[in-house]
Parts: sequence; C-alpha cells; structure tokens
Amino acid sequence: MTQGVNTEIPSPARIYDLWLGGTDNYEIDRVVSAQILAAVPELPVLARTNREFLGRAVRHLAREAGVRQFLDIGTGIPTAGNTHLVAQSVAPDSRVVYVDNDPTVVAQALLSGTPDGATAFVEADLREPEAILEAVAGLLDLDRPVGLMLLGVVDFLPGTAEAGRIIQRLLAALPSGSHLALSHGLVGKQLEEGVRHRNESGGSPLTLRTLDEVTGFFDGLELLEPGVVALPRWRPDPETLHVERESVYYAGVGRKP
Repeated sequence: MTQGVNTEIPSPARIYDLWLGGTDNYEIDRVVSAQILAAVPELPVLARTNREFLGRAVRHLAREAGVRQFLDIGTGIPTAGNTHLVAQSVAPDSRVVYVDNDPTVVAQALLSGTPDGATAFVEADLREPEAILEAVAGLLDLDRPVGLMLLGVVDFLPGTAEAGRIIQRLLAALPSGSHLALSHGLVGKQLEEGVRHRNESGGSPLTLRTLDEVTGFFDGLELLEPGVVALPRWRPDPETLHVERESVYYAGVGRKP
C-alpha cells in the first residue's frame, strides 16, 4: 500500500481514474464503482466527456483567449489529456499548477514539477481557498490572466452558498481576462441513485445541484457561448462523444471582465 493511502475507503480520484481506464485503484474502489454503475452505467462515458470538455476549454483559453496560466483544482490522478499537456501543446510557454488533497494523488505527487517551473503540484483543499492562493502566489503571476479549472470538484462542496463564496474568493484574486471552467452534476433521477451509493460508501459525499444553481457559480462573469450546457454540447468538435442521457452533467466557461 502506498504510504498515506487508505485502501479501505473509496477514493473519488481512484474511481474516476478507473472509469477513464486507469489502474490506480483498489478492491473497495471497484466494489463501489460497480454499485454506482448499476444505477448509472454511462458514467465512464461521462467521465470521458468531462475529460474532452477539459481539452476543448483549455484549447480555447490558450488559443483564442491568450491565457498562459492555469490553476487546476481537484485535478485527480494523472492521465492522458491533463491540463498542462493540452495547454502546452497549444502554447509551450503555458504554466500550470495542479491542486488536490486526495491521498492517492498526493502520494504520486502528480507532477514533480519541471526545472523552469512550467508545471507544479500543490497539496491543498478547495474548502480552503486562502491556503490555495497563498501556495500558488509564488508559482503563478496573479497579475496576469489565469484559467481556473473546477471540473467535477465543486460537487464535493455540500453547501451551495458556501461553494459560491469559495469560487468568488478564488476569482477575486485573479485579474480581468481570467476565466472559470466548471463542470457539475445536476439534480435528477439519472444520477441520484448512483450518488446515493457513492455517499453511503464512506467516501467524500457528493452534492447534486440544479441548472440554475450551477449557472449561479458564474455570477459576475461573462458567460461564453453556448452557456452552461450538457458536456458534449459545449463547443463540440468531430471527436466529441455522444451521450444518450447527456442532461446529467453540465459545464460552462466564463470570463472575468
């Protein structure tokens, strides 16, 4: 067992990695995953569409918006298509800081960093935005636009009002021209049974929200077209996967004026 990793408690990062075809998981993760997939069998496809959304959003920010810095919170276990790989494929001078507090991710250190500081990892919790901002202050230039990536992580914040305050605190520290990319599960029968199994498993509980609540996280930002929509509908390209029940997970990108 990797030091600091509890193999008796399911890990959101390990389950997500399992759905993406990864191998960094344990028996408890596979058991809980099977229970969740019995209720929502298309979740592995949704995990892939979330990863695809990350790619399209980061490419847009790097190519069209000229963003050269990214703060990816709740990044999860390293896998294909991580933010730094996408951003640096468009703009090699892009700098990326990853933030996570899952023991499996921390144990792997996600990225050891590069000599020029183009990529880095910070162990921190989204519920403590001040600690995140303090940690990244020496890694990113907070006087220049930043792409704030919150994909599938705000779901782990139980209070909608508090979640909104945390997002606003992070955005307040970023300058004009910064962007927020966010994805989130919606209230509805499609996901509720799977979330119930997930929450009863002993891991960090998930909170589903309405479309209006998710859209509210973009308050004060200029919401890019097509708004907050189902993952495959945000600026799809020819490679975008089709999901039959695509209304269960939504995403959007907003620009700080």
